[in-house]
Amino acid sequence: MDTSQDVSQTLKFLKGKHILITGTTGFVGKVMLEKIMRTVPDIGGVYLLIRGTRKHANAGSRFANEIASSSVFEFLKLNAPDYFNDFCHNKIHCISGEITEQQFGLPRIEFRDLAEKIDAVVNCAASVNFREELDRALAINTHSLRNIVELSDLAGNIPVIQVSTCYVNGFKQGHIHESIVAPTNANIPRHKEGYFEVGSLIEELELKIAQVQQKFEGKELKRQLIDLGIREANACGWNDTYTFTKWLGEQLLLKSLRGYSLTLLRPSIVESTLREPSPGWIEGVKVADAILLAYAKEKVTFFPGKRSGVIDVIPADLVSNSILLSLAEQFKNPGHHHIYQCCSGSANPLTLGTFIDHLMAEAKENHASYDKLFLRRPRKPFIAVNKRLFSAVTLCLSLALTVISQTMMKLGFKRGLKAQRNLDAAMALSTIFSFYTEPNYIFHNNKLLDLAKRMGKTDQQLFPVDSSAINWETYLRKIHMAGLNCYALKGRKQSPFKPKSSTAISTAQKQAA
Repeated sequence: MDTSQDVSQTLKFLKGKHILITGTTGFVGKVMLEKIMRTVPDIGGVYLLIRGTRKHANAGSRFANEIASSSVFEFLKLNAPDYFNDFCHNKIHCISGEITEQQFGLPRIEFRDLAEKIDAVVNCAASVNFREELDRALAINTHSLRNIVELSDLAGNIPVIQVSTCYVNGFKQGHIHESIVAPTNANIPRHKEGYFEVGSLIEELELKIAQVQQKFEGKELKRQLIDLGIREANACGWNDTYTFTKWLGEQLLLKSLRGYSLTLLRPSIVESTLREPSPGWIEGVKVADAILLAYAKEKVTFFPGKRSGVIDVIPADLVSNSILLSLAEQFKNPGHHHIYQCCSGSANPLTLGTFIDHLMAEAKENHASYDKLFLRRPRKPFIAVNKRLFSAVTLCLSLALTVISQTMMKLGFKRGLKAQRNLDAAMALSTIFSFYTEPNYIFHNNKLLDLAKRMGKTDQQLFPVDSSAINWETYLRKIHMAGLNCYALKGRKQSPFKPKSSTAISTAQKQAA
């Protein structure tokens, strides 16, 4: 154990390193990139694999317009604009490529050249759509990792940090620790080293995909592939295609990188930042927010959920810090496999009931402060009910509203019932998210907390990962909801908070010196 408590081990081991990062157009990727830029000034370089789009054909253009322009960098642009510009021009290298194509779609010589330049890979790229078409989910979350393996091998056993999810645990119940996950339903052979031999399963999935593709086309093909993904995931022990294909990806890496430096970093439900770069920063509407937004817009007033269940929410900056700590650990002591869960369930449990009560209290008392979130003060409470009761009630309501709607149509009223539309919205959200609002599990992260302790007190301050520091009432009512209103919804405002990390750049520079 390193007893140097006044020196950042993370800054020490990241100094001079060149890191390839995928998925920086996404939420977690942006937060991590900002953290590197702000706190690791002596990093050698950051290579970003970015897929071109119709609007931005190459990686450089997309970086400038979709990443560097993000509000996540506001603090740096306001407090250290020259440093930010210099870092972008001198230390960020944009690679135009597609993670799902062989060797990222790069010519062989460029792929080998990239391997020679980098010291580690952090893979944040993923399809997080719970109901993705199975072929696309497999391509992004599973097959693409073969490119990561090949790159690591060419580079000479460089560390790979795979950002996965706690929900690869699927239908497992009870206390869930940081370990390789066994399927709850499928009988898949397990290697003596712990991972599961998923090659045959993947081949079977590909065969079923091909059969569907031969029978259908257009929108029906998409629907069939979505349904196939859900069926196969459920049959093997997972709630959705996303978590199923992420689990398959974990097994592929565990097998292919035996003896190599590999860390599987599993966040739970990632939400707005706790502190850095500013409290409440978020991009897009996440899992819990979709339900909150539907309630705020008066579309949903009841939802299947278990009030006593512990929903596991983790701020994005704690996830970013966990990635960087685990990366530094692999440089410090290479050649090992680690599994870490970045979560709050065991250290600082938040029940669904408490979550709802805090949000409803804030909505009732201060709805006017969230002009883009609430139409007006909520007139009805948000109620979590048993899933069977929810299904029974929605079925009865749906039948009744169908009769009413048909009657109104006969009378000449062509416009659909608002109540029917709202019911449809509640049922659609239930289909996607009800698994996450009726939890029968608690995630543990003892190994991650032990890693933080091993790295020393300075790193615990610069790269905090401990969720026990979260005051849920303050976070939900004053940070998260303000962040949603400010950043996630249309018509962006100035940040309602001043960053608490105003000394982060100078601190990091002193540590790195």
